[in-house]
Amino acid sequence: MSDIWGDIATIGGGLVSSWLASEAQSDAASSASSAQISSSNAAIAEQRSEFNTIQHLLSPWVGTGYGALAGQADLLGLRGNDAQTQAISAIENGSEFQEMTKQGENAILQNASATGGLRGGNTQGALAEYRPQLLNSLINQRFNQLSTLSTGGQNSAAQTASAATTTGTNVSNLLSSIGAAQAGNYLAQGASNAQFWNGIGSTLGTIAGKSF
Repeated sequence: MSDIWGDIATIGGGLVSSWLASEAQSDAASSASSAQISSSNAAIAEQRSEFNTIQHLLSPWVGTGYGALAGQADLLGLRGNDAQTQAISAIENGSEFQEMTKQGENAILQNASATGGLRGGNTQGALAEYRPQLLNSLINQRFNQLSTLSTGGQNSAAQTASAATTTGTNVSNLLSSIGAAQAGNYLAQGASNAQFWNGIGSTLGTIAGKSF
């Protein structure tokens, strides 16, 4: 009888030891999972912060590019006749056109006066042609200026899109890492619990075997 109680005491001690080991293993798995999840969440926050910084830096260029593209569309008549008329009128009534017109026409008149052809047909023709030619030149110049801005905006938008794609990929990978850490934790705890209960079953079988 004393041998049985001794065996029970030994087995009981083994169960306690097994339970403590199971708890330690479970706690270690939980701590490791928490550390990995915390690290991944910090990395996700950093990725999003970096993207927000890039987006903020490029936002003015993207906005300017949109405005410049709209200006090009107006000059080409792509947004209606009224918009095209207003765009051309803005150039024609602008200070640049007015100043260049005054200087150009004065130069034509001064040249005609110096050569004695002030009232000649050539002078009148030159005056009649000067404004339309100047306006056409300034329209082309404005379109090219807008083209430079719209191209810069397009490039900035592409960089923002690239940064967004990279951020999305990195965040997705980090979320997968979090999922793997959580799954690993659950599996480790499950294995630990299974090992403990298997130990109990084995112990009960041993006790039952020694009882007969």
